[in-house]
Amino acid sequence: MTKEPIVYHEHLLPLTRLELIDRLREALSQERFEHVCRVEKTAMELAQLNDVDVEQASIAGLCHDYAKQRSDKDFIQIIHDKKLNPQLLNYGNAIWHGIVGAEMVKDELGVHDEDILNAIRQHTTGNSYMTKLSQIIYMADYIEPGRDFPGVEEARQITKHDLGAGVAYQTKHTLEYLIQKGQPVYPQTLTTYNAWVPKYRKEIN
Repeated sequence: MTKEPIVYHEHLLPLTRLELIDRLREALSQERFEHVCRVEKTAMELAQLNDVDVEQASIAGLCHDYAKQRSDKDFIQIIHDKKLNPQLLNYGNAIWHGIVGAEMVKDELGVHDEDILNAIRQHTTGNSYMTKLSQIIYMADYIEPGRDFPGVEEARQITKHDLGAGVAYQTKHTLEYLIQKGQPVYPQTLTTYNAWVPKYRKEIN
């Protein structure tokens, strides 16, 4: 048996890491599973750089895409059942798997730590206020070693130097991409842009 890279001690969920890994293997394709493992590793590295709890970073990194491959029907049912913002119904998986997916992580995996759940909720849209853990998952998903797009090396360097500047960099480039593609912009993404990009404009331009 492969030794666990981290052993969970804080009772943030009722599973060991190996048990969580087994649940993720069942829920995700091999490609998506490998992605969440890379995000976990990147998140733990960023946590150590930024004095954030490494166990929280591991769990949030592994769980951030837990719901990524669930059906639209599942998401819509939860939006109705939990009386989430009905505006969510105008969007799709790209938004749902974070905001709505956090509810699945809570109910199905037993994670009740709000810092972890908020990091999952915010990992695609950001927020005007983000804890260090939320910033870490937002960026780890963006810069994990499997990512290969124009600007990713710059994003990695900026994030290693200044986590908040990394958040601003990603938000700016994500918004530019959505506009270029004529895609709808979830309002929280605009809120994130207004909160982070002007603050760090010198560092990311």
